[in-house]
Amino acid sequence: MSEAASTRTPLGLLPSLAPLLRQWLPGQRWFAGKGCAVAGFSLVSATELLPLNGPGPGLLHLLVRVRQRDASSPSSDDCYQLLIGVRETLPPALAPTLIGHLAEGPLAGRTVYEGTHDPRLAALLLERLRTPGSLGPLRFDRFDGAPAIPAGLAARPLDAEQSNSSLVYGNAYILKLFRRLHPGPNPDLELPLALARAGCGRVPVPVAWYESTAPEPFTLGVLQPFLPGSRDGWVLALEALAGERPFLGEARALGRVTAEVHTALADALPTVKLGGPQTEGLAAAMVRRLDAAAQVVPALVPYAPRLRAAFDALAALGARGRTWAAQRVHGDLHLGQILRGPGNAPWSVIDFEGEPARPLTERCRPQPAVRDVAGMLRSFDYAARTHRPWNPAWAERCREAYCDGYAEVGGDDPRQEPELLRAYETDKAVYEVVYEARHRPDWLPVPMAAIERLAALD
Repeated sequence: MSEAASTRTPLGLLPSLAPLLRQWLPGQRWFAGKGCAVAGFSLVSATELLPLNGPGPGLLHLLVRVRQRDASSPSSDDCYQLLIGVRETLPPALAPTLIGHLAEGPLAGRTVYEGTHDPRLAALLLERLRTPGSLGPLRFDRFDGAPAIPAGLAARPLDAEQSNSSLVYGNAYILKLFRRLHPGPNPDLELPLALARAGCGRVPVPVAWYESTAPEPFTLGVLQPFLPGSRDGWVLALEALAGERPFLGEARALGRVTAEVHTALADALPTVKLGGPQTEGLAAAMVRRLDAAAQVVPALVPYAPRLRAAFDALAALGARGRTWAAQRVHGDLHLGQILRGPGNAPWSVIDFEGEPARPLTERCRPQPAVRDVAGMLRSFDYAARTHRPWNPAWAERCREAYCDGYAEVGGDDPRQEPELLRAYETDKAVYEVVYEARHRPDWLPVPMAAIERLAALD
């Protein structure tokens, strides 16, 4: 184990923490390496946000690389952000956050726990964000046009997220803490900042954020306005289905919102044109994902030739000289990523991180905007499948209304590019099959129904 880029933290700390982390990390919802043995740790950076040996609780910020192995794949090495509280004894209210008791090392005899669930420690994070500056390898920054952040806002964790953690401050702000880190700017900060500077009102403006500057640049957390009373499009769609009500007006509005965001992103950030080689490479990547998915989920095998035909058709268009515009996109757009406030409040688009399982370089790459459209179309299908009996006509009407709304604002009707739309929807359905097979087997029939439908298309 190495201890590089340490800031005021005693040497030998990570070796003493390692046995506890080896047991604790796999149980965290945001830990991506479930099912693979933890082989070791190395310290990227360590910063005492509150002194560890003071009279009150201490707060230790760690960036830790976790090395894992399993029998079927080479070792992986992911970097995680940990916020570790340190106390002599843990109050009963914090007992569920226990990581363990240290028997040796520089903090021998102390108790360590998940610091974000301690209101005193969570309040410290907000205080740091109120006053921009640096602390060791950490840099805290604020958006120029944002109002001052009030002091003393009560903190509470939000338990709804999976791949990250969130803290809500006084129903005024929400701080998203990125857990699994990738070098470079996180699109969940980069894209909302670009949209805010472009004057797009469809995205909550980042108020403040913090980053690691050494030895590698990582986006660590983003503070945005909290939207109390908001409900996402998924909840609203399920309510419409349960009440046997149409969702066409909402679907059309969602299409318009998507097009507004795409237009603003294309204006604010560079766009490119995908020529033949790029399109063929895009299709080849889809084929590779299909082949890999068929190995994981044998139920895909009978459909693979017809699904591959959709990707081959896209590659053939590229080979004949067809080009497509590519730009920065949301990357993981679905009904759960769009919020609507009480009454007639406007829709807001959130969570621009993209699919966390994909490499950051891929998530930040310009892509045809139809990728987001395909994600939303799949989401309507998911919603319809939750209703008993299944209501495919409801999903189809929503899909048409969504594309109508998109065309009204974007100018380009995604249905006019059927090969591109089919390829992206197929690629998304293949991704869903693997996800459901691994995490929610009871949901596997949902994407498999789409696979059957897409394989039957001419």
